[in-house]
Amino acid sequence: MNPVRRAVPEDAEEVLRLRQVMLDAVHPGSPSDWQSASLPALRARLAAPDGDFAAYVVDHPERPGALAALVVGTLEYRIGGPNRPPSGVIGYVFSVATDPDARRRGYARACMDGLVDWFRERGAQYAMLTASPDAEPLYASMGFTRDPAPSMRLHL
Repeated sequence: MNPVRRAVPEDAEEVLRLRQVMLDAVHPGSPSDWQSASLPALRARLAAPDGDFAAYVVDHPERPGALAALVVGTLEYRIGGPNRPPSGVIGYVFSVATDPDARRRGYARACMDGLVDWFRERGAQYAMLTASPDAEPLYASMGFTRDPAPSMRLHL
């Protein structure tokens, strides 16, 4: 039996908890006061099964009501180009997290497989992500390669 399922609005608090686990791993001491303000928008996204947002989760085997692993992604449109698909549809993976007491069981890989299948079903030609050094072997084993393109950010 496949333990992976698509997240639903009732999972929103656990999704945010696992996102904080990921943030703490990448940026120790990250603030967590953002969660309550993010909850309504996340619940709405999780309630829209035909939207451009999806989260795949595995329920924690030892803690009822808790999630063991999480992968979140979005579909984006970008104008086609020499290094982009003509359709312009790409997948973007973020918020990959596994509860510390549920690691090394294949849950993140299973969630990634679910999200990648969703990307394919929705017409994405490729997927992008930002990998931490600890997670890079998992992504490389799935066929992801390093992308040298730099990024910048403007806060609006």
